[in-house]
Amino acid sequence: MKAFLTGLAFALASAMSGATMAATVSADNAALPSDSDWPPIVEQARGQVVYFNAWGGSQEINDYLRWADRQLRARYGVELRHVKVADIAETTQRLLAEKTAGKNAGGSVDLVWINGENFRSMKQSGLLYGPFVQALPNWQLVDQSLPVSEDFTESTDGLEAPWGVGQLVFIHDKQTLNNPPQNFAELLSLAQAFPGKVTYPQPPEFHGSSFLKAALLELTQDPAALYQPIDAEKQPERFQQVTAPLWQYLDRLHPVAWQQGRQFPSGSSEMIQLLDDRQLYLAITFNPNAARAAIENGKLTASAETYAFEQGALSNIHFLAIPWNANAKAGALVTINFLMSPDAQAKKANASIWGDPSILKQEALASQGSQGFSLFKAIPEPHPSWLTAIELEWQKRYGS
Repeated sequence: MKAFLTGLAFALASAMSGATMAATVSADNAALPSDSDWPPIVEQARGQVVYFNAWGGSQEINDYLRWADRQLRARYGVELRHVKVADIAETTQRLLAEKTAGKNAGGSVDLVWINGENFRSMKQSGLLYGPFVQALPNWQLVDQSLPVSEDFTESTDGLEAPWGVGQLVFIHDKQTLNNPPQNFAELLSLAQAFPGKVTYPQPPEFHGSSFLKAALLELTQDPAALYQPIDAEKQPERFQQVTAPLWQYLDRLHPVAWQQGRQFPSGSSEMIQLLDDRQLYLAITFNPNAARAAIENGKLTASAETYAFEQGALSNIHFLAIPWNANAKAGALVTINFLMSPDAQAKKANASIWGDPSILKQEALASQGSQGFSLFKAIPEPHPSWLTAIELEWQKRYGS
């Protein structure tokens, strides 16, 4: 694998003459890597420890990252330490504190799993290292037909590398709910007919916040507005006009929801457990392969099935990024390139491992004997400024 990466890096360097970037990764952004820098970066990474801030709410994902750590140690001498967080916003705040304190080197975070509002916040605050993405040998294997250069309408500018595809979908058990709702109106009707059987995770948990965005896209009279920036404090009338149908909907849903809307699941994992216990008729996930993965892992019966509403599935790419003051930049670059490799992507896409859709071209996955699987009709994510405003308004109305 190392020989392949080295050969590919030199081939790319020959095709792109004139590269003059430094061959090592500095403590700041003054010397960013180019494709010709890759072999020295691999050597520089040896012996480094990469502190990876990533969501820790899934046993399957945690197990996958432990596998990645073993592979990185064996192949590159890089140690990957998973720092489990409930929300990457926590990491954003920590990095902002380091920036304020002038800690421009030796930072506590080397790598982050990120997208959406957290990426926008880090980018605007100058918290990210790069651009680096096109210097990664495995960038050449990425499916460019996917929106890998845009994150919730925000240009990535090479500051984050694609890792996987997420889609907001639902899981139902065909034995208990053979004809599941196809839109949010039918979801409300189901909840009214069977009180206590429908709910969603509590925002700002990302499944819950995504549920709110998907509902608003269907319910609002002005969905196009959601793809433009919003400042709810300066444009309160505009915000209320666009979002009013969502609050009216939730006011009707909560009284007939699980726990009468006074309590909400902590996330997708708890919803899947409640579905398996037949306390709920539907679970929410951001993985279109989640039902198959849960069946493989014994968490759902074989009659479970993932599906999307008729309008499609809210879809995005999730990314990997490096803070500007990371202590192990070379190790982080090697880690990202490995996580984008065909073998790591094929293992991640395996339903018995994680089931997360790959961002690679089909021919790259085929080299690992993986054919991937079809995604649902995609709905693009709204502008990230809407997420913050919606979450704040939700807390005002329904938060305890």
